[in-house]
Amino acid sequence: MKKTILLLSLVCSLAASAAEPGSSKETSNGTCPVTGKPADPAITYAYEGITYSFADEASRQKFTNDRAGSLYQKLGGKAAIDAAVELFYVKVLADKRVNYFFEDINMNKQKRKQKEFLSAALGGPIPYVGKDLRSAHESLGGLNDTHFDAIAEHLQATLTELKVDPQLIGQAMAIVGSTRDAVLNRPAKPAAAATTAVP
Repeated sequence: MKKTILLLSLVCSLAASAAEPGSSKETSNGTCPVTGKPADPAITYAYEGITYSFADEASRQKFTNDRAGSLYQKLGGKAAIDAAVELFYVKVLADKRVNYFFEDINMNKQKRKQKEFLSAALGGPIPYVGKDLRSAHESLGGLNDTHFDAIAEHLQATLTELKVDPQLIGQAMAIVGSTRDAVLNRPAKPAAAATTAVP
């Protein structure tokens, strides 16, 4: 795991570990991210360069425990997601099966949105506020399982190339697989019947 984080950090030239309390310049919130109550500026935790304030000590502890146990952190945090998205789009844009979907897209904006989405989906601290998956993909006429599988293939290849632990890759791919119906604008399957496997 340390090799994975180190590799991803070098690719991004960023530190992949969480910051210690008090090491960030400013507080990012006036509302506790755990309880939704007003935050106490004296109860803080700095994570990836952002200092979060909490309503109470129990909320701060829950936040730190959730970060440590998240797939996002196990993969290497922000630095890992940044590195993976950059490499992922190199692969996607070279693939004639799907690259035409990105012909008129501002790729800097697309990469930023993808980083935000993946970070949130994998347990990062900042909620995703972009379009929902159905809305974001509804204008892509002809989008089908073949395209979804190609994109998933590139994500899996990216994580493998970055030497991410296979078990963590499996967890990440299960999360990605769970978005298939939304991305392809299909009716959602009941939770018990839904399959999340991605090739």
